[in-house]
Amino acid sequence: MAVDLYPLCTPSRGVITSLSLKDARRVTLAAQGFGARPTTAGAGHLQRTIDRLGLLQIDSVNVLARAHYLPGFSRLGSFDRTLLERAAWGPRRQRRLFEYWAHEASLLPLDLHPLLRWRMARADRGEIGYRGLRRFADELRPQAQAVLDRIAGEGPLTAADFENGASRSGWWEWSHTKHALEWLFWSGKITTATRRGSFARVYDLPGRVLPKAVLDLPTPDVATAQRTLIERSARALGVATAADLRDYYRLKPDEADHAIAAQADAGVLVPVRVEGWSQKAWMHRDARAPRRVCGEALLAPFDPLIWERSRAERLFGFHYRIEIYVPQDKRTHGYYVLPFLMDEALVARVDLKADRHAGVLLAHRITLEPAAPPDAVPRLLGELERMASWLGLDAVRIGEIR
Repeated sequence: MAVDLYPLCTPSRGVITSLSLKDARRVTLAAQGFGARPTTAGAGHLQRTIDRLGLLQIDSVNVLARAHYLPGFSRLGSFDRTLLERAAWGPRRQRRLFEYWAHEASLLPLDLHPLLRWRMARADRGEIGYRGLRRFADELRPQAQAVLDRIAGEGPLTAADFENGASRSGWWEWSHTKHALEWLFWSGKITTATRRGSFARVYDLPGRVLPKAVLDLPTPDVATAQRTLIERSARALGVATAADLRDYYRLKPDEADHAIAAQADAGVLVPVRVEGWSQKAWMHRDARAPRRVCGEALLAPFDPLIWERSRAERLFGFHYRIEIYVPQDKRTHGYYVLPFLMDEALVARVDLKADRHAGVLLAHRITLEPAAPPDAVPRLLGELERMASWLGLDAVRIGEIR
C-alpha cells in the first residue's frame, strides 16, 4: 500500500515556517512508519522499520509481550518474532542489531555502533554513570579486569554465573559483580551475546559477537557522532523540539545543542513553529506529511511515538503515565496500559495481559478518550483480535469498557 506524501515546505534559510498541529501529527506518524502495514511482513520490512526508528527500547516486563517486539507489531502487524531475535541475538553472521544504552537499554542498528563509541570511551574514563559504576574506571579497575578476563577465558557468561566464583577470588560479592559487568558493558568492553531463561543478559567480547565489518568501521570524532545522532533523531521524529531531539538518544544539552545548531546551519534541520507549542521546533528537511493517516495500532508504553510523555501531550493532547509501580488501589487505568492509535488520534487506552496458560488476551479495562469516535470500540476490538493471533492466543476477553 502506497502512502501519498507531500512536502510541507521548501523554506528559505532562516525562515521559520508555521505548521498546523494536524500536519505536525501527520509528519510524526509518517516519520515513525505508521499508516501502511504490508500484507505480509518479512525480515526486510522489520529491518527497515528498525532503521527508521533508530532503536527499540528493551524492557523486561512480560505481562503482554516484551517491549522490543511491540513497535514492530504496531507498524507492521503480525510478524515472526524470531526474525527480531535472530537479528538481535542470532549467529554473528546474521546479526543486524546490538545492545547498548541509547534511549535506556536499547537494541540498535549496527551502523550506530561507531556513533556511540564516544559514550563508551566516556564510561571507560569514569565520566558517566552512577558513582558505584564509575569506581570501576579507577580504583576498582583490577576487579573489572578480572571479570573481563574470566569472560575472555571461559566464554559467554551471565551475572549469575559469577556467583559460584565468590569464594575463589576473595573480593567477589553479587553487587560487585553486577556493577563490574555493567561498567564493562557501558564502556564497550563486553556486549550481549544472547538472552537466556528469564531474559538474563549473556555477556561476551564484542569481537566474538558483532560482525568484524562493524567493529572495523572508523570511529568518528565526538562532534561528528553527536551531529549524526541528532540527524537520526530528527529523521525518526519528523518534527521535534530541541528537548525531543536530545531525549531520543539521551544526549545532554552540552552534547546536543552544538549538534542541533550545526545541523540547522547545514539545512538538515528546518525551523518551524507548531500550532499550540510554546517551544521552538525543528523539522527534518526530508520530512513529508501524508494527506491522511489511516489504521490502528496498540502502542507499548516504551514506543518512541509516546515514550516522551510531554511530547505525546503536545502532539495528541493525551496525558499518559505508566502505572506499573503505582499501588493497585491507586491506579487510574490499570497495570500495563497500551494507548490505542486510530488514524491520527490516540482515542483509548487498554490494560492488557497475555494469559498464556489459558490462551487468552485479557483486556481488563478499556478507557475511551472523551473525543473518541463511535467506531473506536469495534476498530479496537479488531486490533485486539489481530494481536491475540500474533501472540498465539486463541481468544480475546474484554472486561470493563468505560
